[in-house]
Amino acid sequence: MYVGRLFGDLARGVRDVVRGATDEHSRLRDRLLTALLATLTVDAVGTTLIYVFEHAKKQTNVHSVFQAFFWASTQLVTVSSSVKNPLTTGGRIVDLVLELWAITVVTACAGAFAAFLQK
Repeated sequence: MYVGRLFGDLARGVRDVVRGATDEHSRLRDRLLTALLATLTVDAVGTTLIYVFEHAKKQTNVHSVFQAFFWASTQLVTVSSSVKNPLTTGGRIVDLVLELWAITVVTACAGAFAAFLQK
């Protein structure tokens, strides 16, 4: 009974954010969309750069654009996964930037939710 009400409230809250029921809902939606679009852009740039830096190395796991996309996306989602680390200096810099981006976005989204819930 309680779980059903909890999911109902959650669904109602998500629906309110998506449609921008209040100014606070609209601001939260806009912040989350901005974070999502910026992260997709960072993922695309990271994919391109890691492919350019790593694809010619024999010891790396990145030999195609799809593998580069998988690597970059995994780094953004997991922050230091079990996927093999880059071998080149450029690849290591991309790795560091992706991990810093992931941590920053998670904390920014948490802050946006906290500000929303405070109001």
